[in-house]
Amino acid sequence: MDVTINGCRLNVELLGPEDGPVLIAHHGGGGIGSLAEPKATFGPLADRFRVVVFDARGCGRSEGIPPYSHEQWAADVEGLRTWIGAEQVVVAGGSYGGFIALEYAVRHPGRVSAIVLRDTSADGSNLELAFENARNQDRVQIDWERFNRYWHGETRDDADLKQLWSELIPLYDHDYDPARSAAAVEAGCYRHEAHNWCFQHNWAAYDLKDALPAVDAPTLATVGRYDWVTPVSSSETIADLMPNAELVVFENSGHSPQNEERELFQSTVRGFLDRVVPVGAPA
Repeated sequence: MDVTINGCRLNVELLGPEDGPVLIAHHGGGGIGSLAEPKATFGPLADRFRVVVFDARGCGRSEGIPPYSHEQWAADVEGLRTWIGAEQVVVAGGSYGGFIALEYAVRHPGRVSAIVLRDTSADGSNLELAFENARNQDRVQIDWERFNRYWHGETRDDADLKQLWSELIPLYDHDYDPARSAAAVEAGCYRHEAHNWCFQHNWAAYDLKDALPAVDAPTLATVGRYDWVTPVSSSETIADLMPNAELVVFENSGHSPQNEERELFQSTVRGFLDRVVPVGAPA
């Protein structure tokens, strides 16, 4: 459905019982993400949660009205919470979506009952580690001019973004499957304006480390052992800084344990939420 939040039309899907506790999941990827990823990851929780997934402004099928800043994307999460009428929500996000989940929790701590993070970082320092990991791998031959254009937000149009992403995606899984990666590229949504904004405007200023100790909501930080772009050390930092955080490392995954170790990931998230948002919690 289309829902206008903060003056921008967002593509939103609701899953699960209307009277269930609300979980709002933010997709990753900036301009390469869409609601398909959190729907697949958190949709199974719709047996007891009211799961809200959506295309962020400038992404997927939502309207493209800048700014595509962390502040604005977090404000849109708050707008969705208000629209659905929940006093508190579980906020979830993977990869870039984890940045926004943390941003929301820092800005609206009283509205967060729990946080679920996947393969993310509390600041932009992971990109330096990612470049080092890319230099040290032998899976693919990297064209560094194109690699740098992607990570510096210098994509030329949506087709260019898709092509650059297709060259990077082999780095993401622990066990590389070319056919699966190619299918993922074709299934993606590409919005180069939002992607470029992430790296031209957002990245240099992103650092929530000083604010995280004040966020006391129960937090699950998950990460794949072989994640090249937001490595285990990034999630360890989050778990160390947040007073009620726990860290789970998936030993046979890269950046996407929700896919690579799906059953274990699902049971881990469900077990955490059953503990911190028990059955019968208010909607």
